[in-house]
Amino acid sequence: MTDSAPTVAHHGKNAFMFVIITVAIDMLAFGLIIPVVPTLVQELGNISAERSTLYIGGLGATYAFMNFLFGPMLGALSDRFGRRPVLLASIATLSLDFLIMGFANSIWLLFLGRALSGISGATSATANAYIADVTEPENRGKAFGMVGAAFGFGFVFGPVMGGFLGDIDARAPFFAAAGLALLNFAYGSLVLPESLDREHRRPFVMARSNPFGAVKHFSKLPHVSWFLVAAGIFFFAHTVYPATWSVHGEIRYDWSPKEIGLSLGLVGLGAAVVQAGLIGIVLKRLGAVRTALYGIAINAIALVLYGFAGAGWVVYLIIPIGALGGVASPTLNSLMSSVTPRNAQGELQGASASLNSFAMIFGPLIMAGTLFYFTEEGTPFRFPGAAFLLAGVLTALAIIPFLRGVQANKDALPSDE
Repeated sequence: MTDSAPTVAHHGKNAFMFVIITVAIDMLAFGLIIPVVPTLVQELGNISAERSTLYIGGLGATYAFMNFLFGPMLGALSDRFGRRPVLLASIATLSLDFLIMGFANSIWLLFLGRALSGISGATSATANAYIADVTEPENRGKAFGMVGAAFGFGFVFGPVMGGFLGDIDARAPFFAAAGLALLNFAYGSLVLPESLDREHRRPFVMARSNPFGAVKHFSKLPHVSWFLVAAGIFFFAHTVYPATWSVHGEIRYDWSPKEIGLSLGLVGLGAAVVQAGLIGIVLKRLGAVRTALYGIAINAIALVLYGFAGAGWVVYLIIPIGALGGVASPTLNSLMSSVTPRNAQGELQGASASLNSFAMIFGPLIMAGTLFYFTEEGTPFRFPGAAFLLAGVLTALAIIPFLRGVQANKDALPSDE
């Protein structure tokens, strides 16, 4: 055992909280803009709410496509040069994205902003690799749950603040988000230490650093690849939230930006409570495999219920059910991490982010397109909840590759008994 390993473990106790706060501020900035994107798209394009769904889906696909291309590269760069510089560069680029969108005078500048944001979108993958550096394998499920809770925190306060600011001016949340991202960058520059010591770094190899190379590498490991497929389908289905929640609420329930922000804030609150306060208890009682399985199933049920929610008040009854499914994603991430070598954690998170982004390239287009088809004027069957129903079915299908992954790695995974 070298002297460097205890150093990582020692400073990890403090660095862990630095990353959690960094992710929370990052997602707070991102959550600010969600309630007002439909309003800004409709204003810049002079189009109806129904037709704006296609542009909103395109914005989501643009972000995901750039993240797909650059996610594995930044993950591999973090394995070579460390997590800290990649995190800081990502946050700085994010602030530029918000400024471009805030000053945009055409829809195409919004697309430019989302493209830059997609390039810098390795924040979550690198943060997950950072967490893997500073925690022991048996503690990673709870640690990834806290990362998820930090995301939830951003969606508790971000959309609510964005909704109130959006009632004042549709561009105000973008400038507030840019300011928070800059604050996040300054905070990280001062307090965030490096987590990956030089002994555990490895050379940058382009074959592992492009999205197709990363996927090919992990496809050779069945116990990882099946989990990656399950996570990809899961994230594909969950693009229904960023792609349609805001405009769906406007079309179906006549929600204002303030009401959209409030509903999203409650979704984030539920996720934060479950992932920060309950996931450790659930993992201890059920084990990682059953926790992930039940989490996926609960998510599927909640999405189907959203699809059939004919009134806005019904949505608020479903939100607590969906929150219970928040244990799925961090637990699945923990299972993948537990069967991956330490010096490949960045590559794992990069490949995972790449597959998720690949799914999200088509997810927003399909989800937004489904909403548009079933709500546009002249549609043969009007059903605003069609996108959520589709997402529920896809989430249920993710159980199949997940169980294949469990079977492929049954001797390596911890027992649920």
